[in-house]
Amino acid sequence: MESNVLNQTFSFELKIASFDIPPSAVYPIFIIGMLIYLFSVLSNLTILLLIATQKSLHKPMFYILFSLPLNDLIGITVMFPRVLIDIVTKRYTVYYPTCVLQGFLLHMFAGGTLFVLAAMAFDRYIAICKPLRYHAIMTPVTVAGILALAWGTDFALILVLFLLQARVRRCRIFILNVFCSNVALLNLSCGEDTTINNIYGLFITAFMQIVTIAVQLFSYIQILLTCVFNKQSNAKTKAVNTCLAQIMVFLIFEFIGMFGILSSRFPNVPTNARMVIGIMIYLVLPVINPIIYGMKTKDIRIAFLHVVKIKKSSLT
Repeated sequence: MESNVLNQTFSFELKIASFDIPPSAVYPIFIIGMLIYLFSVLSNLTILLLIATQKSLHKPMFYILFSLPLNDLIGITVMFPRVLIDIVTKRYTVYYPTCVLQGFLLHMFAGGTLFVLAAMAFDRYIAICKPLRYHAIMTPVTVAGILALAWGTDFALILVLFLLQARVRRCRIFILNVFCSNVALLNLSCGEDTTINNIYGLFITAFMQIVTIAVQLFSYIQILLTCVFNKQSNAKTKAVNTCLAQIMVFLIFEFIGMFGILSSRFPNVPTNARMVIGIMIYLVLPVINPIIYGMKTKDIRIAFLHVVKIKKSSLT
């Protein structure tokens, strides 16, 4: 197998793993996949446009939320269309720089999801636990600082990860997955010691998880305590509805990520199943996030219905 060959000349045109799909199922899978992708793109673009154009959504919460559909668009677009094209064309090749870029952006997507959810949880903590000081605390400068910290930290951590990966000499040309990642690129090495890469990879994973979970736990515990001691039932309802979407997204992300890690640790898991689980983390959230936020966020729902009503009236 290509992955076991060490003494060949490294080529910038890499071979990449493929799904084992019966010929009769190729086009149905491609069509279903494209419909899923188009739904994700259109629904995430809808939320982005609503936040950008509707004055009722020009609030700190939605400025932070804006990062989530943007991140989802990057994640699904970087990964999914190329997988679908490979299924149809059966080329199963990828240019090395493109592979590195895909891996970098997919790692940015995963880290960005965690940091943005933490930023949103902090915003909800201020809004619900310190409502009278909300606008004084969450100024445009503060919001910009929170977003810069979230994305800046994510970018810096992933950049170092890929700089460490770039120093490794390569002899193999086979990517052991249907998409590129830091681990897949490290597997192209000539058997060199990648201990530093592995330690740093574990470090940033633990760092992202600990920091973002700590922020969210603190925020939601404080929100829960506020709800318990607040006698106004409408305040409790607002708090639950506001935070439920974010908690759902976070739990789904963590569950899929954990399932993906576990599947890669058990050799008896079929290759097709392992690769499908691998792409789920970049596919599920970009598809369901617009649905969750559209249903559970009242302001977005009202803004969407307002736009639809205006469009209908303009056509009649």
